[in-house]
Amino acid sequence: DKFLAPRIVTMGATTSALDKAELEEYEFCTFFNKKEILHVHNVFERLKVDLDNPVVPLQNMLRLAEIQHNPFKERMCKVFSQDGSGNLKFEDFLDMMSVFSEQATRDVKASYAFRIYDFDNDGYIGRADLIDTLTALCGDGELSKAEVDEVATKILVEADLDGDERLSYVEFDNVVARAPDFVNSFRVRI
Repeated sequence: DKFLAPRIVTMGATTSALDKAELEEYEFCTFFNKKEILHVHNVFERLKVDLDNPVVPLQNMLRLAEIQHNPFKERMCKVFSQDGSGNLKFEDFLDMMSVFSEQATRDVKASYAFRIYDFDNDGYIGRADLIDTLTALCGDGELSKAEVDEVATKILVEADLDGDERLSYVEFDNVVARAPDFVNSFRVRI
């Protein structure tokens, strides 16, 4: 399988595609140290089909073992890709892995969770977004349409403080702040 072919990238070695300045910049901009950045780079390089193309297509990203079973894997890739397609450059992939790392703060995780659950990209989590989120979490057919709608309604009643039938980021963040396990559940180990 070409996704598993090892391409070793080591700091200070001539095989590294990342120079010292890039590593320092990535270390400054992420929640990773240099060793972790090199590991993420290695994983990214293994996902490539065309070594000359700096972009890994969405379908390759979805095969990544660490996110393969995540119900939001496609949405995650789309949120982190610069053009929204889900095709990721290394910097996009590094950002995604950094946000989902154990070291990322609750505020950073909440910001990206909001964007992932905002399926229609309108800057709010509305009823349709909640239904899409619940369907992704529970699987198709686990809950009836009426049950999903009832849960969405209860979420809006509880969290929609201004009564506009949608959650702003502030309202969403208020819910996340009361969820003690959020930081631990919004994580990918790579």
